[in-house]
Amino acid sequence: MALALTSLFGAVLSGGPALAQGPSFSCAQASSSVERLVCADQSLSDLDRKLAEVFVQAAATRMATADPVTLKAEQRGWIKGRDDCWKSKDMRGCVEQLYQDRIVELQARYGLVAAEPPIVWVCDGDAKSLVTVRFFDTDPPTLIAERGGRSSLMYGRSAASGARYEGQNTAFWEHHGEAAVVWGVGAPEMTCRPLR
Repeated sequence: MALALTSLFGAVLSGGPALAQGPSFSCAQASSSVERLVCADQSLSDLDRKLAEVFVQAAATRMATADPVTLKAEQRGWIKGRDDCWKSKDMRGCVEQLYQDRIVELQARYGLVAAEPPIVWVCDGDAKSLVTVRFFDTDPPTLIAERGGRSSLMYGRSAASGARYEGQNTAFWEHHGEAAVVWGVGAPEMTCRPLR
């Protein structure tokens, strides 16, 4: 894990292995089955290099330089989660999804991509029940929703109609100018409309 985080910083900053066709870390020192998979799979190697580039961009932002310990700790936690994909029935799919989600998370949270102006939604007709949503131009699309002093990053997921986003114990599903919002474990679905 330390190897991967160190390599993530070093390779991109030095212009070394990140410019090659392999991942941002040394495949000769790959110790986990997930690291070996990333080394053997060109698409996953490409995602690893992309994440390394985005990580360096995020680390250079004012928000990250004010608290560099948090970004590094989050990245170590992410690497541990990625390495736990060996437990998945579809290890490759798990690794790919985690890379894609982490890339867009960093892009959205650290303002590395364009974002639409925030939209305030009134839920269940209660002017005190507000959700502020900001959509980001990431691939896949993301949004950051804020409610009651908490924020949630949500990822665009396929839907039969409308735009559906899911985060950790949160969901936002916009359809025909209305949104169904779930905020928390076991929380009831709220019906929200944009504040006019």
